[in-house]
Amino acid sequence: MDIICIEQLSVFTTIGVYDWEQTVKQKLLIDIAMKVDVQSIVENNKFKYYIDYTKVSQVVIKYVESKQFVLIEQVANDVANIVLNNFSSYWVQVKIYKLNAIVQAKQVSIIIERTKK
Repeated sequence: MDIICIEQLSVFTTIGVYDWEQTVKQKLLIDIAMKVDVQSIVENNKFKYYIDYTKVSQVVIKYVESKQFVLIEQVANDVANIVLNNFSSYWVQVKIYKLNAIVQAKQVSIIIERTKK
């Protein structure tokens, strides 16, 4: 199988467990990897099954920037569900980066993988 990737998608949202975090927008970076059968799509002219990565990006940005979150885990899970429920991918890996979450670290992140049921 083949993997289409969107890397370092930049979004701004309200996220965090501390009170002050719920009053400011913070930058998150999102990596999305989606498994698709590119060979089958191309060889059989099934272009309706291709993944429009621009549309994926737009949908994810709109969703994440319109919500408030407590945990990056929640963001990752929601993004995975959006991809699996709205696009022609049967597997997705989502990595969320929260920048400057710890003074001594550049970022913290989580990676999740989900498959269509």
